[in-house]
Amino acid sequence: MTSQDKSLNKLKDNLLITLGKRIQELRESKGFSQVDLAGKMLGKFDTTNISRIESGRTNPTIFTLFRIAEALEIPLQQILTFEDSK
Repeated sequence: MTSQDKSLNKLKDNLLITLGKRIQELRESKGFSQVDLAGKMLGKFDTTNISRIESGRTNPTIFTLFRIAEALEIPLQQILTFEDSK
């Protein structure tokens, strides 16, 4: 693995962790548990997937982010607006 590949992987990992923390903040600000959020999402969505997203262990699709935003009753842009703490 090249140093550029390692840098890209680190950047991706940091971005996913930051995104997950943002989603957790927004969920908690609404007073929702992970179970509440999964239950409000369009279609079937497992609570363990919320946990994986919030911990940065998975890369959610744009459609999943849209569904989370809809469940939180916020614009998708609000999920994607965060400071990356690198």
